[in-house]
Amino acid sequence: METTDLLKKVRKIEIKTRGLSSHIFSGEYHSAFKGRGMAFSEVREYVPGDAIRSIDWNVTARFNHPYVKIYEEERELTVILLADVSVSEEFGTKVQFKKDLVTELCAVLSFSAIQNNDKIGIIFFSDTIEKFIPPKKGKTHILRIIRELIEFKPKNTKTDISSALRYLTNVIKKRSICFVISDFIENNMNQKSGFDDALKLANKKHDIVALQIYDEREKELPDVGLVRLRHAETGEVLTVDTSDQRVRLNYKKNWELKQKQLAESFARSGVDNSIIRSDQSYVQPLMKLFKKRGRK
Repeated sequence: METTDLLKKVRKIEIKTRGLSSHIFSGEYHSAFKGRGMAFSEVREYVPGDAIRSIDWNVTARFNHPYVKIYEEERELTVILLADVSVSEEFGTKVQFKKDLVTELCAVLSFSAIQNNDKIGIIFFSDTIEKFIPPKKGKTHILRIIRELIEFKPKNTKTDISSALRYLTNVIKKRSICFVISDFIENNMNQKSGFDDALKLANKKHDIVALQIYDEREKELPDVGLVRLRHAETGEVLTVDTSDQRVRLNYKKNWELKQKQLAESFARSGVDNSIIRSDQSYVQPLMKLFKKRGRK
């Protein structure tokens, strides 16, 4: 991509996602992802209704008048984006590719984070760790992340989420909020692959949130006759008769089974999650997720 075109695309994404972060997500994000505790801020004179336990007895004795301690939330958090850049993300049948949705979600979460004075970092993964940008603050840092997401070409094609989670657990020492943004399409994502174990371990050390993206055609096949399909990550080619109702039904049942297994994995690991379709707005799914977490 030419530099001019890249800058235009970065600017377009910045304008859209920064606006959403400012006007829609900032308050919900703050409520959903709270600080580590309360830190002392100042003292002020006691007023009727203040809790007795908040009285600062040393200051009260010094001035011969009751004073109370005021605490503020320790706000600063570290946010890590775990972004799936495997070849299956380069798929889309309406509006945009899944890769473009990953980029927008990373951007809107990044702007929400820095508006709350949080640090943001990102791990690009396929079936290996492709790139790691350590957490920092600032608009320049976020624009770098967006540029990398737009331009990035993975070395490998397949997906290994378990390895990415283990890398997160080993490399990020400080407890962080971690968004795993992926289609969660992985041939061996089951108990044997260690996905559940890696997810549980990561969620004990960090606060894991899963954002699953999908294209409508990954859920249901249209009736369009014989179609040649190629598996993006393995290269396997199949000819499928989509006019056969049984084929379409089995295809949908397979999707539903995988979704059930994934939901059970998230439930067992205590991981909050949201499902986002690539041709629909992500505003409502994110708002619903943030509000749910804010009520906890």
